Amino acid sequence: MARKYFGTDGVRGLVGTSPITPDFVMRLGYAAGKTLVAREHLREGDHPAVLIGKDTRISGYMLEAALEAGFA
Repeated sequence: MARKYFGTDGVRGLVGTSPITPDFVMRLGYAAGKTLVAREHLREGDHPAVLIGKDTRISGYMLEAALEAGFA
């Protein structure tokens, strides 16, 4: 049975514990990026834009960096 990470409020949990780890967030960014560039309406050479929002908790910077690494 496949794991389910997304609930009605997105991915939830404590930062640093499964599933909210830097590795998971990086893989999430990678998967989201692959999905975005696979869209049929994109022309060759197009690059979709992504806006990352976060709150002011110190963990937000770690999550932002991991997500950016996954998108890169």
